[in-house]
Amino acid sequence: MTFELQQTDKNTDARAGLLTTDHGQIPTPIFMPVGTIGTVKGIHQKELKEQVQAKIILGNTYHLFLRPGMETMDAAGGLHKFMNWGGPILTDSGGYQVYSLAHRRKITEEGATFANHIDGSKHLFSPESSLGIQRDIGADIVMAFDECPPYPSEKTYAETSMHLTHRWLERCVQFMKDSAPKYGHTQALFPIVQGSSFDDLRKQSCEFIAGTDQPGNAIGGLSVGEPIADMYRIAQLCCDILPREKPRYLMGVGTPANILECISRGVDMFDCVLPSRNARHGMVYTRDGIINIKNARWRNDFSAIDARPDGAPTSQVHTKAYLHHLFRVNELLGPQIATLHNLRFYLALVEEARSRVLGGDFRRWKEALVPNLEKRL
Repeated sequence: MTFELQQTDKNTDARAGLLTTDHGQIPTPIFMPVGTIGTVKGIHQKELKEQVQAKIILGNTYHLFLRPGMETMDAAGGLHKFMNWGGPILTDSGGYQVYSLAHRRKITEEGATFANHIDGSKHLFSPESSLGIQRDIGADIVMAFDECPPYPSEKTYAETSMHLTHRWLERCVQFMKDSAPKYGHTQALFPIVQGSSFDDLRKQSCEFIAGTDQPGNAIGGLSVGEPIADMYRIAQLCCDILPREKPRYLMGVGTPANILECISRGVDMFDCVLPSRNARHGMVYTRDGIINIKNARWRNDFSAIDARPDGAPTSQVHTKAYLHHLFRVNELLGPQIATLHNLRFYLALVEEARSRVLGGDFRRWKEALVPNLEKRL
C-alpha cells in the first residue's frame, strides 16, 4: 500500500491524497460505507459501485468471525470473492465490538474473552487471533487489536488501557512479520491511537504509534459520547503529531458536519453507520439540512429527492412524495432508496472537499456549508 500526499489546503490542515492498494486507488479524503457482515445493508454491490461510487468499504472481524465463520471465508477465497466486491476493503479488528459487549467480556494481557451476542458461546480475541481472522478475511487494510475505553473514563483507567493497547500493537506488528497474506494481495496494518479525552495521553499514544512506522494510522476512542468540541480538539492534536506522509483514519465518525470539520484538521479517512442506519429510519441528508421523510409535509412534495448531478441517480428521478409514501406503507424500497441517497451524499461531500482542497478554497466552502448540514427541515 502506498500513499501520495498531493496537496494541503493553504488555510486549514485539509489534505488531498491518493491511497493505492492491490484492489485499486482511493482518492482522499474518503468515506467508507460500513458493510459489517459482508454487505452494506440493503445495497447490492453493483449499486454500491455505480450509484454510491464507493472506493473502499468496511467489514467487521467480530461479526464475520461469528457468521459466516472463517471456514466458509477461507473456502470462498476471502471476502472480496465471497461478496463479489472487487474494490479495496478495510476490516475493523473487533475491538469496538468487544468494547460494546462490556457486560459480557473480560480483558486481560492475553486478550479479550467475551460471550457472543448470538448464542452466548465464549471466545478469546487476542492481537494474534484478530489479525489471523483478518488474514482469513483478506482485507487490504487491517486494524490492530485495541481496547477502546468508555467515555468518561478515569485517567488511571485510560492510561492503563492505552499501555495495554500499545503492548498489543507490538504483538500485532510481530504477527504481521511472522505471517503472510493468504490470497495473493498485500495487507497493510493500521495502529490505533487511544488515550480517551486526555491530551497528554493522546500525545503519548500518537508518538508511540508513529514510532512503529506502519503504512497508516488510525484515531480511535472518539464518537463514544464525548462532547463534539473534545472530538475536534483531539482530532487536531493527533493530526499535528501523526506522520504527515501517511494516511490518517478517524474511526466511527460521524455526521456530515463532523466529517468536514475533521477533514479541516487533517483527517483523510472516515467510516460511520449513520448514513445507512438513519436512512432506514427515514432520515435523509441534504445540503440544506436533514429531512425526516416520514413527516406529512413531504406528502405532496413532487420535487426530486436530490436534483444535484452528483447525487444518487435514484434520488434524481424519484420525488420526496414518493419516498414519503414508501415509508408510510413500509415498502422495502423506501429504506433502499434512502440508503443509496445518504451514502452517495457522503461520498459526494468528500469528493467535493477533495476538489476544494485542490482548488484552494476549501475553508470558504466548508464554513459556508457546515451551518446548513445539521438543520432539521
